[in-house]
Amino acid sequence: MWTGYRGHMARGISVDDGRAALAAVAAARAADEKPPRPALATAVRYLLQLLVEKAPGNSVEVRVPPFGAVQVVQGPRHTRGTPPNVVETDAATWIDLATGAESWAEAVAAGRVGASGTRADLADLLPLRP
Repeated sequence: MWTGYRGHMARGISVDDGRAALAAVAAARAADEKPPRPALATAVRYLLQLLVEKAPGNSVEVRVPPFGAVQVVQGPRHTRGTPPNVVETDAATWIDLATGAESWAEAVAAGRVGASGTRADLADLLPLRP
């Protein structure tokens, strides 16, 4: 399950739908075109869903605006205000990180990922290899 910015839970994205969205995004990128927004949104949310499955918990908030945010990694639960452990990135970078097209270290060094807090290093969880 993924959580949108308003806290609503959405039904899980099927493997077939997730892979189709990733394929559509990859095809658009290969053609040097902007991916269709619905495919981009589904791909991001599918990969966030896989991250939740891989690292369930509530100590790190991973944000990929405007498409979704999830809490992952075992540890202290965050309930109010700004979370102490936050990862934020754009959709394209998230897809690259989650699929292994870019490493965590490269994205952080290039400033494409904002990571704050002692638990906000996702290097050991990525790539997800959907």
